[in-house]
Amino acid sequence: MRVGTGEFYNTAAPKARINMTLNEDLVRVAREYTDNLSDYVEKLLAEAVSEERRRKMENDRHLKEVCTSWNDFYEKHGSPAEDYIASFLPENDET
Repeated sequence: MRVGTGEFYNTAAPKARINMTLNEDLVRVAREYTDNLSDYVEKLLAEAVSEERRRKMENDRHLKEVCTSWNDFYEKHGSPAEDYIASFLPENDET
């Protein structure tokens, strides 16, 4: 895998022969657009995996921002639950 190419998998890896079950009519229609169905499916699969990786990284980034925001809030204001829970604790309980 070459660095900086945007590739997330080794495009020079050997091809693997696999078995797949696909809708026959969909395959017929797809063959109207390509004479190399394997290459066509490989490119579509790479695009789909790339999009899923992008979506996951964006989701991870968002969750990290939420956690940071919550931690900042907690540092400044404490937990909002502490005041609520305190009203249910006995007067001398220092939990």
